[in-house]
Amino acid sequence: MTQTQTGFASKEEALAALAARLETNPDGVIEALAEAHGVSVVEAMQLLPRVNCAFAPASAFDDVMNELSEWGDLTVVVHTKNLVLECRGPLPKGEYGRGFFNLHSKSPIGGHIKASRCACIAFVRRPFMGKESCGVQFFDVDGEAMFKVFVGRLADYSLNPEQVAKFEDLKARLSK
Repeated sequence: MTQTQTGFASKEEALAALAARLETNPDGVIEALAEAHGVSVVEAMQLLPRVNCAFAPASAFDDVMNELSEWGDLTVVVHTKNLVLECRGPLPKGEYGRGFFNLHSKSPIGGHIKASRCACIAFVRRPFMGKESCGVQFFDVDGEAMFKVFVGRLADYSLNPEQVAKFEDLKARLSK
């Protein structure tokens, strides 16, 4: 989508409008907001207030993935223009092979991540569809989301407080 299709005169105007929107209301589907404003998903995430989003460098990939594998049941989301795929379970410990960071175990979560394309990692805690959400999001060199790992929820749909504490600790240690 070009800027002229978004209704904004320039990218700067689009970024300013989105920043104002996110400052007053950080809820919403970031991918949809980014597309509507003609910016990448990571550019949209960078506009969230610091209280809602902090970034770590791609060099933290291994540390983040290893820690997440110790948290218990999580929700992994892959969000593209064509699909929002969610899978719940423990994140397996990964290992490198054949150019990928490979996740193998008896967990329903598995696959192969091209970790070398990771450009940054966001620690995101914000409302989503009126409920608090908390997760780690990985962005590629094109500014698009690779995948997201969300803190688990209890039976009452509240966030798992033990995982939230681990999230906050990891964010404090690794974010800029």
